[in-house]
Amino acid sequence: MPSSSQQNTFLIWGGNGWVAGHLETILKDQGQTVYTTTVRMENREAVMAELDRVKPTHVMNCAGCTGRPNVDWCEDNKAATIRSNVIGTLNLADVCDQRGIHITVFATGCIYAYDEAHPMGGPGFLETDPANFSGSFYSATKSKVEEIMMKYTNVLCLRLRMPVSDDLHPRNFVTKISSYSHVVDIPNSNTILHDLLPCAIILASAKETGVYNFTNPGTISHNEVLTLFERIVRPGFRWKNFTLEQQSQVIKAGRSNCELDTKKLVEKMREFGVEMPEIHDAYGKCFERMVKNGVK
Repeated sequence: MPSSSQQNTFLIWGGNGWVAGHLETILKDQGQTVYTTTVRMENREAVMAELDRVKPTHVMNCAGCTGRPNVDWCEDNKAATIRSNVIGTLNLADVCDQRGIHITVFATGCIYAYDEAHPMGGPGFLETDPANFSGSFYSATKSKVEEIMMKYTNVLCLRLRMPVSDDLHPRNFVTKISSYSHVVDIPNSNTILHDLLPCAIILASAKETGVYNFTNPGTISHNEVLTLFERIVRPGFRWKNFTLEQQSQVIKAGRSNCELDTKKLVEKMREFGVEMPEIHDAYGKCFERMVKNGVK
C-alpha cells in the first residue's frame, strides 16, 4: 500500500518563479506528483477551474508581487501589488478552504524591524509578535494579509527572509548584495533554500498549519556573508559599506532588518528527525555547493 505522501498531489502557484522552480525540482526528485500553474490568484473563476482540474491535495503558493528589480517597484505600483499580495493571496486561500485543500503560503518575515524590545543581539521576533515595520508598501501589504489569512484553518504560513539559493540567480540575496556598489552591515535572519524548502514539503505533507518563522537559526551580517563569499566562491572580491542614512538616499522604500526567533520551527522539525543548520554553517555549505556546481 502506498504511503500517504505518495498519494499527495501538489500544485505550485507561481510556477514560473524562482522559489517555485526549486520547489518543483525537489518534489519531482522525491517522486511526488506535482503540477505548476501561472493562473492569476485574483481571478477567482480561473483559480476555481484550475483547482477542479488538477484536484490537488496540497497547494504551495509561491506567487505574489515582490517587485522588479526590488521592492521599490511596489511603491509606484500599489494597485498591482494589492491585487496580487492581498486580493489574490486571500482569494486562493479562500477557494482552497472551500474545497478542503491544504495550502502552504510562502510569506515574508520582512514585517519587523529591530526595536527596544528586540535589539540587535537580543531576542528575536516570535510568530505571535505583531508586525512593527511598514516602511515599504510591500511589507505593509504582507503583514496585513497575513493577519487576515491566518483566520483560515487550512493555511500554513512560512515567513522567508532574504532567501539564498546554491546558484547566483538574480533573485538570490547574495547575487543582489554582491552586485551593489555599497551595502549596509546589519545582522539579519536569512533563509537558505537548500535547507528550508524540504522542510516546507514535510510540514505541508503533515498538514501542519499556523505561522512559522522560516529561516535558519541565528543571524548573519552582510559583511559576514560577503566575507564567506570572497573566501569560498570569489577570491579577491571587494565591497564597500555605507550607513542606513546613506542607503535611504538611494532607495524609495525602507528595508526591514530583524532577527526572527526560530525555536518553534527547530522544535517542530526535530519531531520529524530534521536538524536545522545554523546560518553561518549553512552559508558555508551553500557556497561550497556553489563552487562544486561551477559558480564563480
